[in-house]
Amino acid sequence: MELPTPQDLRERRKALELTQSKLADMAGVSQPLIARIEGGDVDPRLSTLRRIVEALDEAEGRIVRAEDIMNTQVRSVAPDNSVLEARDMMLDAGFSQLPVIENGRPLGIISNADIRHVQEDNVAERPVNEVMSESITTVEPETTLDEVGVYLDHNSAILVVEGGETVGIITEADIAAHI
Repeated sequence: MELPTPQDLRERRKALELTQSKLADMAGVSQPLIARIEGGDVDPRLSTLRRIVEALDEAEGRIVRAEDIMNTQVRSVAPDNSVLEARDMMLDAGFSQLPVIENGRPLGIISNADIRHVQEDNVAERPVNEVMSESITTVEPETTLDEVGVYLDHNSAILVVEGGETVGIITEADIAAHI
């Protein structure tokens, strides 16, 4: 990773017609610190530099957030739906998994793998909440695409939640479609 020089930061800020005060507000730092960094008088901590660069990226419209790529039409099942109903919904939609949501709140996820791992003949009749995986990753709508990508390295789907309510879902296909 190549770090921007004080001159690079000043040029980007000016090209975006931002004042030092405005950039400071956006990055959550003080205006005198911006002035000292641009003047080369101080070497900022990496975390401070990252916030300044992210603020400049945001001003340029280069930061993509979860809300920009999420699917707002979330197909889901309730915890008391039968496994058969969940499986049929997955087949009809061409999905391998469905979030389990009750009153807008995510409870878990049920996948074809979850269903296959149950070693009982009557699995289709059982309620989803007895078969589902309870762990599901959630993010806020303003989460950056980079953060979402990290979560998708370990999860097949991520729910976007605002105020405890499910507002969207993101999968690898959504990331690929965005790129």
